Amino acid sequence: MRFIILFFLFSNFSVAQISPDCVTAIPICSNTPVNSGIDSYGVDDFNNAAASGCLERTASGAIESNSAWYRFRTSATGQLGFNISTDVNEDWDFALYKTDDCANLGAPVRCNFLDNGDQNNFLGVGEDPTGVTDNIQYEDWLSVVPGEEYYLLINNFSNINSGFSVQFSGAIFETNPYDALDCSIINNLLGPPIAACESDFVELDATTVGALSYEWYRNDGSGYSQIIGEVSASLIVLNSSDYRVVVRESAGNIISDVQVSFTPNPSASSIQDNYFCFDDVAFDLSSVNSEVLGAQDSNAFLVTYHETFTDAVTGANSLENSHVKSAGTETIYVRVSSFANPKCYDASQDFQLVVSDPILQNFPETVYLCEAISSAIIGDDTPNSNFTYLWSTGENTATIAVATAGSYEVTISTTVGALTCSEVFNTTLVISKSPNITTVAIDDLQADNSVVVSTELDGDYEYQLDDEPFQTSSQFNNVLPGMHTVTVNDLEGCGMDSETFVVVGFTRFFSPNGDGINDVWGVEGLETLDSPILLIFDRYGKLLQQLDIFKTEWDGLYNGIQMPASDYWFQLSYLETDGSRVVAKYINNHFSLKR
Repeated sequence: MRFIILFFLFSNFSVAQISPDCVTAIPICSNTPVNSGIDSYGVDDFNNAAASGCLERTASGAIESNSAWYRFRTSATGQLGFNISTDVNEDWDFALYKTDDCANLGAPVRCNFLDNGDQNNFLGVGEDPTGVTDNIQYEDWLSVVPGEEYYLLINNFSNINSGFSVQFSGAIFETNPYDALDCSIINNLLGPPIAACESDFVELDATTVGALSYEWYRNDGSGYSQIIGEVSASLIVLNSSDYRVVVRESAGNIISDVQVSFTPNPSASSIQDNYFCFDDVAFDLSSVNSEVLGAQDSNAFLVTYHETFTDAVTGANSLENSHVKSAGTETIYVRVSSFANPKCYDASQDFQLVVSDPILQNFPETVYLCEAISSAIIGDDTPNSNFTYLWSTGENTATIAVATAGSYEVTISTTVGALTCSEVFNTTLVISKSPNITTVAIDDLQADNSVVVSTELDGDYEYQLDDEPFQTSSQFNNVLPGMHTVTVNDLEGCGMDSETFVVVGFTRFFSPNGDGINDVWGVEGLETLDSPILLIFDRYGKLLQQLDIFKTEWDGLYNGIQMPASDYWFQLSYLETDGSRVVAKYINNHFSLKR
């Protein structure tokens, strides 16, 4: 938040409201215009020193070339800064000294000598009031307390210059708008110079106890001349000029001069509302400056934009020129103020930024249709009432029913003012079949038994072993021996499939030769099954042996006869929970007998 008080200096006033020397520095305080150009440096205020802070000796042989000195005293606590407004083609420097003695200036507390290569309108302390954030001619804010005295040196390298202006700024003028600076340093009967707007009522009051008479004079640039007929203690002023009063007393005369400056009030023109489709691009508020100013000189007026009418009136909380838009209607309040006097302003106008609602694909890009269902609904089932919809099928509703796999395009549109905003989106319909388990590959007879489930089609599936949580992988590790159930679930809601399988362990071969190594063959894990029966066959399908929980091993004999070295097969069955006997599937039921 900023509150700015402007003090302007123009060369068309002949009264010397400017001083080239520190000892005669012009005292200034709030709401005081100080006007004129500068064309000398008077005496050397630095006693032939080579430098003072950032300022160094110039071609004049001194630190100063064309200088102006001011002094001010703080009367409040807070953040203080100032802006020096100059011609963008001229080179100005400044130094600020915290002291009450010109003979003991010390080092400046703020100093800037950088040239104006960027052609900025201002240099100073705090923030550039035009919103330029990278102005290298600005120094940090001051933090002040009451009673601090400062001397300000403003210096120009040009022998001819167009003058400058000084404006105070900072949070201190929010908390203390009328007494941030101490005007008691100005010892003048008519008071400090007066900055007024063209419609203001200005009355100079020279009332003095014991006065014998009053004479009023005016200086329009060619010296003071008496205003005939004005002999009262006060004078109503209607025009910018330098005024003098002579108060005649028995003990002598009092002479007091004052500068009165009337600044024209700016006028803000009406602005057209602006319409936009929703996007992340910021709106440049300064792009409507010319519309606001009309034929008025953009170098004489500052245009700012605000969120509220109150802020526009006070000049507080100006918006950044790069303004982030938001969906809906936002009212922007406009303030046009004079660079010469910020009290002269117009805050009568506003305009609207109207931004469409964001058009987003708030519905699935892919929709799955189960093969057992005739059609699916695609599109936005919570549509915006301000939107219209047009599908590639020719339908114009927010949602449509489709039955054929493929891509469907929808154009969603909305209007703001005369502007139409559109976005195009695609939705793909995929026909999804119920999962069908084709194989359960079991890698058992090892420390880490693993199982891999295969399905007829690739789908958006999840997999579960027994009562464990579902997982995205079709492989299960560390599967214990015994009977298990694997379930495949379609994530699109098109059903599931389950299979029961058995993990057992058996050797791939045995050699019943009486050496005590691999003399018998059997299946590990039978005890995990209910009433298991294991039948062993030769290659011709002849039943050779039956094993169960009571007889769990085969020694290679059939009716007492050693069977030859060959390949053999087995079949495992067990009872389900409902009492039915089932044959275990997915078991690699082949092994070998070696002699």
